[in-house]
Amino acid sequence: MSSAALDLNGSSAAGAPRTMPLLAQRLTRERRHRVGMGATDAVVIACAAGAAAFVSTTDPAAMPPDGRLVAAVLACAAWWGALVLLRGRAHRRGAGERFETVPIVHATIIGIAVLAVAQQFTPEPLLRPHLLVTVPVGVALLLATRAVRVLVEHTRQDAALAPRALVTGPAGCVADTVRALHADARFAFKIVGVAVDGAGAELVVDGHRLAVLGGTGAVADLARRLSVDTVIVAGGIDDAERLRRLRWSLEGAAADLVLATRLADVDRKRIDFDRTHSLALTHVALPTYDRSTRRAKRVLDVVVAAIALVPVALLTPVIALCITLDSPGGVFFRQKRIGRDGVAFDILKFRTMTADAERDRTRLLERNEGAGPLFKLRDDPRITRVGAVLRRFSLDELPQFWNVLRGDMSVVGPRPPLPDEVAAYDPDVFRRLYVQPGITGLWQISGRSDLSWEQSVRLDLQYVENWSLATDLTIIARTAAAMVRPRGAY
Repeated sequence: MSSAALDLNGSSAAGAPRTMPLLAQRLTRERRHRVGMGATDAVVIACAAGAAAFVSTTDPAAMPPDGRLVAAVLACAAWWGALVLLRGRAHRRGAGERFETVPIVHATIIGIAVLAVAQQFTPEPLLRPHLLVTVPVGVALLLATRAVRVLVEHTRQDAALAPRALVTGPAGCVADTVRALHADARFAFKIVGVAVDGAGAELVVDGHRLAVLGGTGAVADLARRLSVDTVIVAGGIDDAERLRRLRWSLEGAAADLVLATRLADVDRKRIDFDRTHSLALTHVALPTYDRSTRRAKRVLDVVVAAIALVPVALLTPVIALCITLDSPGGVFFRQKRIGRDGVAFDILKFRTMTADAERDRTRLLERNEGAGPLFKLRDDPRITRVGAVLRRFSLDELPQFWNVLRGDMSVVGPRPPLPDEVAAYDPDVFRRLYVQPGITGLWQISGRSDLSWEQSVRLDLQYVENWSLATDLTIIARTAAAMVRPRGAY
């Protein structure tokens, strides 16, 4: 077919779509990046397995050289193959999930499982040397290479690899989608503009100005002209015929078509996908609040609280002395809060305010800076000098581990509300009381007092619906980092 037979869309009526030159260059860069990372991983894993084979030569009872070679090849192949497959989703997000710790952990487990199976077919010790040498050395080297790559890509802002995205749909849906993508650090789409009908020259989303490049009917032309490699459809995804024609029109131009659904705040593990002849089906499992999950959470709470109360007991005399010397009043502060199912309890904290703080609150109501029914002041005159330090590093909340041990609270959960806050709740917000309040939670690691009331509620409801032990452990780990680098603590 001659070049004259091709139209401006990179396709013809008789021929298959042609990849546009700029997109081809981008895809080539991404392919080289993945191949380079795969080669680096292979070298790292081979070195780790080779170290295990070398160490085993010093063991008089070690297997013969041929057996060591087979074990090393098995370890390398299983580990590397799993790592390549599990890393597949990350490149679609460009710079998202650059450190890739989860694929490393999963691939390591798969590699160990393959060796464990192979161990059943031979009396030689295949597994032991690789557990002792290959796994720790390999994981350390893989994490080191990832850390170096993060530093390098951070300096150049991933300009070559971040997917150039065009968002299309109704203006409101586009704004919600862009806002969600900006709020999630795992995604690094470079949004070059939006395609919406009747929205003027630009669309402003939380201070970000996005150029309106055309209407929804011009998506394919815009994708080719701007070398866009991801088109995100933010609305109208129930129109099967429109989506089919859009998918066809993007062939040879855009690498991916992403459908942004309105199914918000549902964890990935609760979602499953299937298809019929003409429909894509999304299965959403209901959240569970059964007795077994609550027992598991209670076991985690008791273990963490029992461990935490040991250093808390050592720190308490020092903190108590500082509080007493700084201002008159007691060391501890008790306040009525509302727990699971609306049951009231007394929360325990180190005192960070003057002794008359509750009485002085009424005269400060007109200066309230808190979101929704919350009462907060960035420069609250009732906070003492020692109290400001305790609040900044969340040390005032340490006595709440006693509340956790008593069963009033959990280590992780929604923020414990005051009775007057609960009285002002909308019906949906009462879902926060389905689980016990926590010392920390998604709100604690996401900005605390800097969050709006709507953001705080959404994070709490997201936690209530998607709770798991893995989620709790992740939040606990991230809380430690938030205490070192406090944000929104006042």
